Amino acid sequence: MSAPIVEKLKKPDTLILAPKAVSEKLAGCTVISNGETKTIGAFKVEAIPMYNMKPAADGKIYHDKGRGNGYVLTYGGKRFYFSGDTEGTPEMRALKNIDVAFVCMNLPYTMTPEAAAEAVRAFHPAIVYPYHYSNSDLTVFQKALAGSGIDVRIRDWYPK
Repeated sequence: MSAPIVEKLKKPDTLILAPKAVSEKLAGCTVISNGETKTIGAFKVEAIPMYNMKPAADGKIYHDKGRGNGYVLTYGGKRFYFSGDTEGTPEMRALKNIDVAFVCMNLPYTMTPEAAAEAVRAFHPAIVYPYHYSNSDLTVFQKALAGSGIDVRIRDWYPK
């Protein structure tokens, strides 16, 4: 979350839904907490817990449970999941009827490509885009999902 970038991009009528931790750094947010759902016009937004389940190799927990959200956005009968910085939590694995998922994998903050693929297999979206992957080997993620029926779409989120 980059408050200066959000401030630069938002318009006067922009509505920003965010967890409390973000609202403390970015003025004007509407707080949405884990497990809450808000409907804004034709959009339904569900806040899904995102967190680390165990410390990283350096012993740190980068995302405590309850502090941040992933989101399921429903629009036009389609369901889109945005994981946020998380591991393959039980809440992620329990998702149903996801059309398109955006799933992160970036140690030490989230999970390995293998762990991400295992979590994605559990909730089986039709399409998955890995993001926030930094130096992760995306071929490992692709191979782990081969034959699953999940369409893995790779994009360059880090243009030079």
